[in-house]
Amino acid sequence: MPFRSHTRRSHHPKKESFRILPLGDSALTIEFGNVINSEINSRVVAFAKTVFNQHWQGIHDIVPTYRSVTVHFDPLQWDSATLAKRLKTLPRREPGQADPQGILHEIPVLYGGEWGPDLEAVATFAGLQPDEASALHASIQYRVYMLGFSPGFPYLGLIPERLAMPRRSTPRTTVPAGSVGIADHQTGIYPIATPGGWQLIGRTPIAMYRKGRADPFLLKPGDIVQFNPIDRHEFDRLSHKSAHGND
Repeated sequence: MPFRSHTRRSHHPKKESFRILPLGDSALTIEFGNVINSEINSRVVAFAKTVFNQHWQGIHDIVPTYRSVTVHFDPLQWDSATLAKRLKTLPRREPGQADPQGILHEIPVLYGGEWGPDLEAVATFAGLQPDEASALHASIQYRVYMLGFSPGFPYLGLIPERLAMPRRSTPRTTVPAGSVGIADHQTGIYPIATPGGWQLIGRTPIAMYRKGRADPFLLKPGDIVQFNPIDRHEFDRLSHKSAHGND
């Protein structure tokens, strides 16, 4: 009869594609890797959705990031060991499986001028003219890796290498809502007026954060963003439309 080696299998168990770490006494972080890429992030987003869909009592929040998911729980209803065991039984999207596409959002942007005061600096950094830099920024589609920093702030990536200018050495005390910025290999959109140190290259009239709505965030992790350059006339028209709740 053919030889079957059971010994080798028992001494070399399948390596888990994630690890679970305690975060205080009321949260667990599930790490899927230690680098930023779309493959790891797609597994993060899929797992966060799976946990959400369980509708477990005592789970307060589920927070996906670039490479991990943090599950916040009520320590009076869960202990870390029990929740970790439950999380390990859930289905996961393993490496190599197809990545379900999120929603594609076309975001209009008025580049340069007072709406993008750092565009010229970014263009100089990239060795381009300002219109070439804005065209390059709008030439690709970006993945929404995560939301954070302020309500609905989307971390988008990855931008073309030559545009990857570091943050400003001195942050601005106020960045207007809708500002589109660059920080290293990321681009993002400020949903509300807040301090910030990203290089500002333009502004969108579309609201990222809609306070008071049942679903206040326009973008979700896993979605795709395509920036579309617009002129001042279109910016004003869309700003008026957005201000009246028609965006």
